[in-house]
Amino acid sequence: MARDNVALNAAHAMFDRDTASKSLGIELLEAADGRATVRMRVTGEMVNGHALTHGGYVFLLADTAFACACNSRGPVTVAAGADITFLRPTTAGDILTAYAVERVTNGRSGIYDVTVTRDGEVVAEFRGRSRTIGEGRPA
Repeated sequence: MARDNVALNAAHAMFDRDTASKSLGIELLEAADGRATVRMRVTGEMVNGHALTHGGYVFLLADTAFACACNSRGPVTVAAGADITFLRPTTAGDILTAYAVERVTNGRSGIYDVTVTRDGEVVAEFRGRSRTIGEGRPA
């Protein structure tokens, strides 16, 4: 099976069920081998009182990339914790891309870094900590 010549895996199946991310227009561009790339256009509904992208949306985009990366190899894996550093503001109309990469796994635990960019410029850095919970979908 392939989607645009990219092998489907557990991350694609998980993303297909992710109504939260898809309702915001997040697109899964790739996910395989502990890596993932997702993209989102910032809408007018995503800005705060300063006319900047609300940090929660930037975090959600990074978290989606993290989830896809840590589920790209199979067993169900969830977040054990995460933090983000915002480096530059973004605004409505900007297209944000989040690149996730696995740094290390040890047993059921993992660490993933996600870089969020706008036109190649880094706007945020996210670090996620994962925990594998099993082979099936979480209850």
